[in-house]
Amino acid sequence: MKKLLLAAGLVLVLMLSGCETPGQKFEKDMQAYLDEIQAVGVACVVVKDNQVVYHHNFGVKNLETQEPVDDATLWRIASISKSFTATSLLQQVEQGKLSLTDDVSDLLGFTVRNPKFPDTPITLEMLLSHTSSLNDNRGYWTTIDILNPALDPDYAGCYNDYEPGSGGYEYCNLNLNLAGTILERVSGERFDQYVVNHVLRPLGLYGGYCVDSLDNARFAHLYAWNDEKGGYDDNSDEAYAPRREKIAAYVMGHDALIFSPTGGMKISALDLARYMTMHMNYGTTPDGVRIISEESSRNMQVPRSEPEHYGLNLWLADDYVPGITLVGHTGGAYGLSSAMFFKPDEKYGFVIICNGSHDAEGTHNVLHQGIARMYKYFIEP
Repeated sequence: MKKLLLAAGLVLVLMLSGCETPGQKFEKDMQAYLDEIQAVGVACVVVKDNQVVYHHNFGVKNLETQEPVDDATLWRIASISKSFTATSLLQQVEQGKLSLTDDVSDLLGFTVRNPKFPDTPITLEMLLSHTSSLNDNRGYWTTIDILNPALDPDYAGCYNDYEPGSGGYEYCNLNLNLAGTILERVSGERFDQYVVNHVLRPLGLYGGYCVDSLDNARFAHLYAWNDEKGGYDDNSDEAYAPRREKIAAYVMGHDALIFSPTGGMKISALDLARYMTMHMNYGTTPDGVRIISEESSRNMQVPRSEPEHYGLNLWLADDYVPGITLVGHTGGAYGLSSAMFFKPDEKYGFVIICNGSHDAEGTHNVLHQGIARMYKYFIEP
């Protein structure tokens, strides 16, 4: 009788193990990988047929307090922020306030020219596609005045040797700080407030660039692995610095970089997924909220350079799922890694954000591993 009960129990266990949901399979597989790389916290969201079909949080948002990551956790998503800046500028293009082909010298009020190609205008489109010939060699955090020949004699160090718009590409954060400044000058609104008023709020999302406008108890701490001490450094104080003194002395049309148009958005993973569905549906959410026109949204997804396949702060990537090209962007700063990628013609997409990992393949490997697993368990036929 005892043997019979044991056998029956074994059959039941086998039956139950065979009935695992895709979510359970994903969580088991993903957790094993996250344990291996000593990840701190991770948020994952899967969109399928225009709906969130799965979301799950792993680990903690604060190593000291051991507070778990939850759906309300706000993440500084780093360079995915660039797409919010581009989206906002395209709204202004649609209103006729500027054009993608406008000379940024005219938009900024000072000369922006590669001194090796003084007759070639640098356009807004070039800024948003990183084909402007600008680089970050002299930094991008302090002031845009490093580009002004009248104020900085070393301005030439901000430029590469190739002609703007000629096919050369270099990913450059300074491009987006200029873009954010242009947004202020043409809209008349402070950069951070414009994005909240015209992108986040219409979508029903909570987030933004200004630390003091948000509930900082919800922020995920950001951690970078320190090999010397064999543990994590907490970079949260720097990542979420409020910069109150600089904001108090703010100059409109000049100081947008204080909010980091290139990487300063704070938002939850689920809200980022809703924003993603807007781009997945070419400017309109599945429930009918239009943020930009279909033409503008499609334009953002058209590559301007090869082999980078980079459009207007969205790019086409084929290295996340073999044989499949996804559209989106990644982010990385202060130890955080983030990704938002989608397949617009098939209406599925993924969001993954991690606030610290120690992977021999690099901190961004968690993005590849996470998206590959989400595709396998939720999308793959």
